[in-house]
Amino acid sequence: MSGRTRNSRDEEIAKRVRALRLQRGLSQSQLSSVLHVTPQQVQKYEKGTDRISAGRLQQIAEVLQAPVAFFYEGPADLDGAPDAAPIALDFDFLQSGEAMRLVRAYAQISNRSVRLHLLRLAESMVTETDRPQ
Repeated sequence: MSGRTRNSRDEEIAKRVRALRLQRGLSQSQLSSVLHVTPQQVQKYEKGTDRISAGRLQQIAEVLQAPVAFFYEGPADLDGAPDAAPIALDFDFLQSGEAMRLVRAYAQISNRSVRLHLLRLAESMVTETDRPQ
């Protein structure tokens, strides 16, 4: 990383790039093609190994159809924001393939009632020990 040490903000931006890319259904290769970089470079961005420049972050935001501010907002910025739900996700959890498969499958259910029943079922399965303190 050209002499600079990685910080928590860089890591958070990296997680958000990956989560948003997966949410949009793009592979690292597809994103790299649009950005004119190698898939390995996208992987470095998403792991936080390489910092993302302001210009590159602008490109990524445009491709992923998100405001640049999405990558910088912290949890405190999300309280009460009407459109914050997709941003306030647990980004560590979304790094797993199972989570993205679940999200994609849920998104494909067209019947609103079925989606609501599935959501209630999942919520009912959470035990007290699973809940954050």
